[in-house]
Amino acid sequence: MADTGKKAQIGVTGLAVMGRNLARNFARHGYTVALHNRTPTRTHALVEEFGREGTFLPSDDPAAFVASLERPRRLVIMVKAGMSTDAVIEEFAGLLEPGDMIIDGGNAHFEDTRRREAALRERGLHFVGTGVSGGEEGALNGPSIMPGGSAEAYAAVGPMLEDIAAKAADGTPCCVHVGPDGAGHFVKMVHNGIEYADMQLIAEAYDLLRHVAGYRPAEIAEIFRTWNTGRLDSYLIEITSEVLAHSDAATGLPFVDVVADSAGQKGTGRWTVQTALDLGVPVSGIAEAVFARSVSGHTGLRQAARGLPGPERAPLSPQDARHFADQVEQALYASKVVSYAQGWNMIDAAGAEYGWSIDLGAVAAIWRGGCIIRAAFLDRIRAAFDADPKLPTLLADREFAAEVGAAQRDWRTVVATAVTHGVPAPGFAAALSYYDALRAERLPAALTQGQRDYFGAHTYRRADREGSFHTLWGGDRTETAG
Repeated sequence: MADTGKKAQIGVTGLAVMGRNLARNFARHGYTVALHNRTPTRTHALVEEFGREGTFLPSDDPAAFVASLERPRRLVIMVKAGMSTDAVIEEFAGLLEPGDMIIDGGNAHFEDTRRREAALRERGLHFVGTGVSGGEEGALNGPSIMPGGSAEAYAAVGPMLEDIAAKAADGTPCCVHVGPDGAGHFVKMVHNGIEYADMQLIAEAYDLLRHVAGYRPAEIAEIFRTWNTGRLDSYLIEITSEVLAHSDAATGLPFVDVVADSAGQKGTGRWTVQTALDLGVPVSGIAEAVFARSVSGHTGLRQAARGLPGPERAPLSPQDARHFADQVEQALYASKVVSYAQGWNMIDAAGAEYGWSIDLGAVAAIWRGGCIIRAAFLDRIRAAFDADPKLPTLLADREFAAEVGAAQRDWRTVVATAVTHGVPAPGFAAALSYYDALRAERLPAALTQGQRDYFGAHTYRRADREGSFHTLWGGDRTETAG
């Protein structure tokens, strides 16, 4: 219902699907919600269709919208990331007063959030860059929420966000104050990067089960349903089984056979990889997932290379196919653990770089519900970091290390089988290479140091004493201190 006799506790501007559903979520939890959209018809359509769900205060005019909010004003903007966000912020910042806050729930780049937070802080305003995961359904029924910004701002808006957030199985809200300035949007970016890796690994598992084991999509759907009752229990595994079981109404063919094999992306996975390069953090699983989507979209290249020779594929016997499916489950789980480990390493590195002091266990806790990568084993990740906040990598946790170690024989077999059958599995292979790199006593980077010193006098470090050194490669090859 619309109500003009009271002030709103929170306002939402930008009423496309996500903004509209967040506004409805607040209203359903008993909050009076001010509404605004650049196109007023969208505002009035929301009230007309969903007004029975709570109390809404619609405004066509930005000044009237701001005036309808109680102090400190809490203004959620849900607009397209980039220049549109800057324009909306500037429009409303001039109407706000010191102590008021702008909450950006879009998929903004964390560096933009840091810039905006600093600029608004100088004007006495709070800026809360907030990651929101769960899509339109999550926005309405309970998303995972990752707010950044000041502790003061979180004290004013945090309880409301916790109220509308998804609740984990133990009743804990999937929302926590991640850290200052851009921390919330950074963590959301990494969430999306892990999501890319998760989806790629699942796709590779499907591809291997179909083109090596010879299962049909409907049979693979049942395999995934079985996996979803065990340690791979997750939202993505659940929906994968539904997609694979679906048949196209027009042709009767499996749905996956009538969909173009070119996957899109909106940029957050790419941002994750670019930022990881800047931080010097290896996220090879996420990177391979991003590149796999890129390869799928280069249809011209793929068409030109389609006739290149490849290996013959001998079909597996039913017994061998069942055994191979079990091996794929092992490879999928181990690779998944590696991808999550890389994501947490990246969050930890960013916390050190930007002074955010992010609670890594709390990140796992808020991803247990509402978000796309929600999974049963996030409880165990939370427990691992709660037990040892300085855990250098998830792979060093005793339980995870034992599981991945036990999976490695099958994992290696799956990667080798993919190679011999000519089925691309870059995610599985990259995860295994990362695991082997971490456990290696010596890496060939020693040779790389020597090469760099030879052609560019870049110097090298020795394993037996401190300092940097240079060999006179073009002379008598004596060593000098660098």
